[in-house]
Amino acid sequence: MSEQPRLLLRQVQLGPMANYVYLIGDPVSRKALVVDPAWDVDEICGLAQRDGYEIDRILITHYHPDHLGGHLWGHDIQGTAELLKRVKAKVYVNRHEAEGVKTVAGLSDSDLVKVDAGDRIELGPFRLTFLHTPGHTPGSQCFLVEGNLISGDTLFVDSCGRVDLPGSDPEQMYYSLNHTLKKLDDAVMVFPGHAYAPEPSTTIGEQKRRNPYLRFAGLDQFLAAMGYGRR
Repeated sequence: MSEQPRLLLRQVQLGPMANYVYLIGDPVSRKALVVDPAWDVDEICGLAQRDGYEIDRILITHYHPDHLGGHLWGHDIQGTAELLKRVKAKVYVNRHEAEGVKTVAGLSDSDLVKVDAGDRIELGPFRLTFLHTPGHTPGSQCFLVEGNLISGDTLFVDSCGRVDLPGSDPEQMYYSLNHTLKKLDDAVMVFPGHAYAPEPSTTIGEQKRRNPYLRFAGLDQFLAAMGYGRR
């Protein structure tokens, strides 16, 4: 029996906010999806072309413009809207983020595929599962594929996303980290949304041991560490 081809997973750091963009591809069909395309569309397209892949889907972890493109603090950030002018693709967003994505990036309903927790898509022989992980934003989501978790701004290496921004919710972040993600297998590789640590990746097992936000005994301790009381 021939061995199944290995999933392509490329991580590239782009932009002044140390964002990670990901290319995930099927080596047989040469089709790929891109996660959180922002800052440099030429580089993202070039990455796919150099690897010999065609981008046919776009996945967004959350609607902040440093992950999506759009307007931020008076600056225009290249991203999904510009990429859609160069590739034929749909944009997969959690249904709770759809309106935010349209507003921030100037997209339309026809550009979007709205997904829920547990939805799946196929990439050749590989299956990707959408995990709804609210807290940083109402519709933050992570992507689980072949033992790899693209965690956006929910889980960082030894830290987690901010919960003091509009739409953030520290209680939801607690449950996303300590229930949804903590239940994953220890061997799952974690690839975060920003290069905020010396290591570009980690594992769920390492984060259970090292990340303080996955080690609190309960919600009250988590909220206290975040500077909040129970609401």
